[in-house]
Amino acid sequence: MPELPSGRLLIVDDEEAQVKALCDTLRQQGYVTSGFSSAALALSALRNKSFDLLLTDLMMPETDGIGLLNQALKIDPNIVGIVMTGQGTIDTAVQAMKAGALDYIRKPFKLSVILPVLTRALAVRQLRLDKAALEHRVRERTAELEAANHELEAFAHSVSHDLRAPLRHLEAYMNIVLADFSAQIPAEAQNLLNQSLASARRMGHLIEDLLRLSRLGQQPVGKARVSVTPLVKEVLAELRKDQQDRLIDITVGELGECDADEALLKQVFINLLSNALKFTRPKSGARIEVFSTPDAHETIYTIRDNGVGFDMQYAEKLFGVFERLHPSDQFEGTGVGLSLVQRIVQRHGGRVWADAEPDKGATFSFSIPH
Repeated sequence: MPELPSGRLLIVDDEEAQVKALCDTLRQQGYVTSGFSSAALALSALRNKSFDLLLTDLMMPETDGIGLLNQALKIDPNIVGIVMTGQGTIDTAVQAMKAGALDYIRKPFKLSVILPVLTRALAVRQLRLDKAALEHRVRERTAELEAANHELEAFAHSVSHDLRAPLRHLEAYMNIVLADFSAQIPAEAQNLLNQSLASARRMGHLIEDLLRLSRLGQQPVGKARVSVTPLVKEVLAELRKDQQDRLIDITVGELGECDADEALLKQVFINLLSNALKFTRPKSGARIEVFSTPDAHETIYTIRDNGVGFDMQYAEKLFGVFERLHPSDQFEGTGVGLSLVQRIVQRHGGRVWADAEPDKGATFSFSIPH
């Protein structure tokens, strides 16, 4: 730890002889001292000059030491106050501490008593300054990150929006060529066109997911009381329309209510349940469970499946944008869904996590605070 500075002391006592004696004695100990017998003059000095410690007499005719300390803290919130008193009662000490003083010293003074108090007070002063500097850096960094995030979201929205129209034209033209001129196009060329069309459609999905991600950062979270069980059943009814040929055992427990943005919460369940349906596709006896675990501070919602699962050593990639743990030729998707889930849950003040094993299914859980 670096050696503390000698310290700049502002000493206030209505007895001028006392002020002079303290200033001279402490100056000999390496401190920089400024003494005043007037509280008003001391506050004026504090407004024009920086001090580390304020040593003030408790009882003075112009203003008492506690009043002076309160005014000094308004000028410099990091200054450390020490009250000097001839009474030395417990009540005096308590009163001084409540006013913001770090410590008190009883008169008549002993140098062996004063010096340890000053050393401790300077250490507290340094901690206050370090804390203030850290908070300032955190505020600056937070503002920078928020600005960068807004710029990134605006950029993603702009790029995605500008790409949609030409991509739609490209997809439409390829469809026209395949529909109207397929008889004149060699099989190999048709195959290349179909691959190009599939790539264009995949890019379209990526663009839509980018737009959804960028909109989420600008969308306010409007919380209300949500009945979660009917919401999940509604999501499942929509998703099952594309799963008519599959036998899937889906169990939905009693999910209760929570305070959330209903549209955003629905998007969380859409993403997690669509993943469960997708990754159980290779299983003949597919099972999906949805249940909740409430406690005093939050409700945890869990979606468990017996699908293909994944290796937990890659779990840190799960919630990254465009990160995928399975080949795109086996399972469709852009790798944005779980990133959306994480952002939505975090904006509700919750958390999201997963557990899985290869070929033994996956469990995704998220919390919504009460």
